[in-house]
Amino acid sequence: MLDIVLLLTGFVVLILGADKLVDGASSLAARLGIPNIVIGLTIVAFGTSAPELVVNVFASLEGSTEMVLGNVMGSNIFNVMGILGVCALIYPLTVKSNTTWLEIPLSLLAAVVVLVVANDVLLDNTAADLISRTDGVILLLFFTIFLVYNMTVALSSPAEEEQETSHYTYLKSALFIVLGLAGLILGGRLIVTSAVSLAQAFGLSERIIALTVVSIGTSLPELATSVVAVRKRNVDIAIGNVVGSNIFNIFLILGISAVVTPLQINPNSLFDIAVNIAASMLLFVFVFTGRGRVISRMEGGVFLLCYVVYVTMLILQE
Repeated sequence: MLDIVLLLTGFVVLILGADKLVDGASSLAARLGIPNIVIGLTIVAFGTSAPELVVNVFASLEGSTEMVLGNVMGSNIFNVMGILGVCALIYPLTVKSNTTWLEIPLSLLAAVVVLVVANDVLLDNTAADLISRTDGVILLLFFTIFLVYNMTVALSSPAEEEQETSHYTYLKSALFIVLGLAGLILGGRLIVTSAVSLAQAFGLSERIIALTVVSIGTSLPELATSVVAVRKRNVDIAIGNVVGSNIFNIFLILGISAVVTPLQINPNSLFDIAVNIAASMLLFVFVFTGRGRVISRMEGGVFLLCYVVYVTMLILQE
């Protein structure tokens, strides 16, 4: 019971920390004259991915490599099947932005890249599968290309990328940044330690806990942002938020995690990597086939059904 309380507390502290960090850093950047476009694509985007990043860095430092990969794959699968499924049920999702049209195939490419770097036994005939530090650097190079591309597109069409920014004093901005960082560190530490304890207490693997409880918890900012966007009929933002998060998770977060500690791959994790590819392919098919570039309510239901089947299969594996 104590571990469950600590886990829930960790999620609350982590998400509040990310929120305050984004508010403080955005306000400080605005005061320093940094354009709104750049703030939105860097500080805000990094802020929504901060929960996954902090949890993964702590897990990497403690050698919980199953949790590292499980959190990234679980978050990406939940983002597509869970978040987009819920959002499409609320209101059909229409893809309008040319940027998103390119980012959806890029998210599929990211999913395939993970399969390639994690298949050393098949491709290099090694004794075990490993995402090495070199693989991590390659992922970070992919992320750099993605970030530069996003900056270029945003600067050429600033009207599409306006970002609301809070305006605080320098002191208040700095205080929010410090509090936000403290919240991220404390929350991330609580989540990793309590999740490992829960896995041991219930006889579950760290992989299963990471793929379900931890990944859903760290994806709550994306869920909240996307649902609010859809309720306001800003459906393109909902899709862009999920797709952008998936690209960040693989290229940035998994890249940094592998650089911190090379990731030994559990053979069962190859199944999760394959499901992530399948989710990305299903998103690609729903958006780029049929009429109007729309994810319908029925397709949203298919996403949710697939997610329930996936979680059921995870439980049966145990």
